[in-house]
Amino acid sequence: MRWLEPAELRVIRSVLFSVGSAIVRPLLLASACIVSTHAHATDLTWFDGKTLRAQANAVMAELRSAESYGLDPDRYTLDIPAAQARQVLAHDDVDDELRKRFDDALSRAAAQFLEDLRNGRVSPEAVGFHLPRTTGPFDAAQAARRLAVAADVRTAIAAHEPSVLPYRRLKATLARYRELAERDDLAPLPALPRRSLRAGDAYEGAARLRTLLIAFGDLDEGACAETIVEFDDCLAGGLRRFQRRHGLVEDGILGPRTFAQLNVPLHRRVRQIELTMERWRWISALQKPDIVVNVPQFVLYALPRPQLGETNVIEMRVIVGQSSPHLRTPVFAEAIEYVIFQPFWDVPASITRRELLPLIRKDPSYLARNDMEIVRGWSDTAKAIEPTDEVLDRLAAGELRLRQRPGAKNALGSIKFIMPNPHNVYLHATPNVELFERTARAFSHGCIRVSEPALLAEYVLKNAPGDWSAEAVEAALCDPATRRVDLATPVPVLIFYGTAVVSQSEGVMFFEDLYGHDRRLDGLLRKLSAKPRDES
Repeated sequence: MRWLEPAELRVIRSVLFSVGSAIVRPLLLASACIVSTHAHATDLTWFDGKTLRAQANAVMAELRSAESYGLDPDRYTLDIPAAQARQVLAHDDVDDELRKRFDDALSRAAAQFLEDLRNGRVSPEAVGFHLPRTTGPFDAAQAARRLAVAADVRTAIAAHEPSVLPYRRLKATLARYRELAERDDLAPLPALPRRSLRAGDAYEGAARLRTLLIAFGDLDEGACAETIVEFDDCLAGGLRRFQRRHGLVEDGILGPRTFAQLNVPLHRRVRQIELTMERWRWISALQKPDIVVNVPQFVLYALPRPQLGETNVIEMRVIVGQSSPHLRTPVFAEAIEYVIFQPFWDVPASITRRELLPLIRKDPSYLARNDMEIVRGWSDTAKAIEPTDEVLDRLAAGELRLRQRPGAKNALGSIKFIMPNPHNVYLHATPNVELFERTARAFSHGCIRVSEPALLAEYVLKNAPGDWSAEAVEAALCDPATRRVDLATPVPVLIFYGTAVVSQSEGVMFFEDLYGHDRRLDGLLRKLSAKPRDES
């Protein structure tokens, strides 16, 4: 005996409605209903006949452990009563209708999980990030059906995760920090007896500090005396490493900022990791960037390009936009198309109106002292116009523009790297190099100042026409002539925002939420309605 396939049923249905006998037709309809019900049951995704597939149990286990992926398990509970789900899992008198409801519910949960894992739970646009979507629509339902026949469910799920190394490192670190958050011996430190402690000062929390630093990996197991009662040189050494990982001054002094970071609840560190993983999902489909700027870390990474024989990551300090909303460095992805040595600084209209025009009206000699001039049009050869009251009014109205001539006072330094974008943000050098010694470096109006412009130029210009050795770059930086160099191939750049970063040399690093983007994303994720559990 053989049960009919759905295609065969469709043939039978067409025959039924062509049969004219009032006696035969009801009998055939009844027979077809029996056959159709069985075929409907065998057409399920997660069952072989009436038996639940092993893949279904494996998928449900992954949904229950969604936290290991940085996701919320409550979002993937089956939307049928829990008692009915238990009935199916126990094979306890399950009819075809219940089996179908369970099958559909698991398919929906698995599809939602894969969608979230691949693309994130909220869109980058919802938090004001400007990241292009470069892939077509993702068929999460079809991907869920493939899980039902996968030889290894976990491997099949991993294929939908971001493949970038920063994401993979964060995921591994997430598991470790969840374990730390569950430990009872990692209690907050007691208050400091005074504003700051130096090596040799007594501190009742010294033993607890030792426990924390060992747990975080800043001290080796067994380091420092267990019964320690003072903040000694051993603890100060571990504290320096902790400070380095948290963007603090590495002075080995237990002061207010370091104390506050040591006492951040570990569940908040877990959340920082989860939020940064969410952002990596947004960009996993983009072209791999050659340059990444992580805004809250104040660091630029130029990644090795194997096709050019590069093997080492270039890392340099940067200065980013201030925390005021209109001065922040935006998050976006573009590509450097050309470089200008000895650039003019075309002062943005907003800076002209808000900051410089009041100074110029008060003292027109401000222009000459700062190598600035008012010009008409956008040519570098435009002639300067005398700053009369009428001219200043036209400048305020946007009819003229303010620029700063190349030279030692120029705010862009000796080079700028242009990546056309709607924010008018680019990378450039700066005459104020002393600011790179600060640990927190949010001083700009949105553009990104780089600490090693010659090294970055050598990296970027490797695919430009001509000889751009280190010596050639240095010569162009010293030459007072303005020069534009177009790249043969644009260099992809990602301006990113992650308050949790894992590196091979430093381990996990945490940074302050400079612009409040973590807080905003956390609020959006919490607003996503988790499906209520029906315990009946």
